Amino acid sequence: MSISQLAFELTDTNREWLIERPLAIAGYIGVAIALRFVLHRLIDRMTKPRPPGVKASPSILRPLQERAVKSLGDPAVRERRVQRTQTIGSVFKSGVSILVLVWVVLQTLATLGFNVAPFIASAGIAGVALGFGAQNLVRDFISGMFMLLEDQYGVGDVVDVGDAVGTVESVGLRVTTVRDIDGTLWYCRNGEILRVGNMSQGHAVAVVDIPISPTANVQRACQMALRAVLDAVERDDIAPSVLEEPELLGVNSVTAGAVTLRVTVRVRAGQQWAVRRALTRSVLEAFEQGGIDSPSMLLAPATSV
Repeated sequence: MSISQLAFELTDTNREWLIERPLAIAGYIGVAIALRFVLHRLIDRMTKPRPPGVKASPSILRPLQERAVKSLGDPAVRERRVQRTQTIGSVFKSGVSILVLVWVVLQTLATLGFNVAPFIASAGIAGVALGFGAQNLVRDFISGMFMLLEDQYGVGDVVDVGDAVGTVESVGLRVTTVRDIDGTLWYCRNGEILRVGNMSQGHAVAVVDIPISPTANVQRACQMALRAVLDAVERDDIAPSVLEEPELLGVNSVTAGAVTLRVTVRVRAGQQWAVRRALTRSVLEAFEQGGIDSPSMLLAPATSV
């Protein structure tokens, strides 16, 4: 081989390693950056909260519209929707970034002359092994995604998730934290939550049960209870929470020691407990003023020894 031919081959090799391959790698990196930017902008557009005056939901949530349409103007509902869309958008962005990074690394290795097939095969085997070994973790993440998409609950909601009943303090893809009435913070894995009772979505019903003596005039007691409830729901501290007129259901149960009257009223979600306490107090005060006897409490006399 002549010196000129050797120099020509060295020149081609240098041109390939110093110009062509770096340019190809730079092109892949540029495409990855542009693709990531476009996909992130698309995710932002899909999950960006709408201004307060716009009623349309973020486009990613339109197939899963809130079931309680009347609550869309509620600031708490709007805030929960904002948190939910931000969380979903953050998860999607992270997934896109990881996929784009993996693609760039594989393309770069292929450009440098490495055989990426073993890497892909090894990744597939590792993925299968990880899937079998971390089934619970994968189930937690999938359940968390569906909980966010379906808006089953949000931060600040009072929920019953089976093992824990309390206020939601955080919603993650793997764990949801619930603080109960005693102050205990429960960490509930999303994959283990089989049912959710949300007491802070849409509307609620305040159920007021008032026991009276079996010898009391039931009809008069019902009239007094309904009048007391109607007067109470007109008060400034209760009226904003009431959605419909109270309904007197009448006698709910009869026992040897008491007759229980029941009154229900439809209220805003999360306000049922406060309204129930206020209405119960009003009815008891009305009974006391009207002479309606309460159930007698038979106390056994203390025995001396």
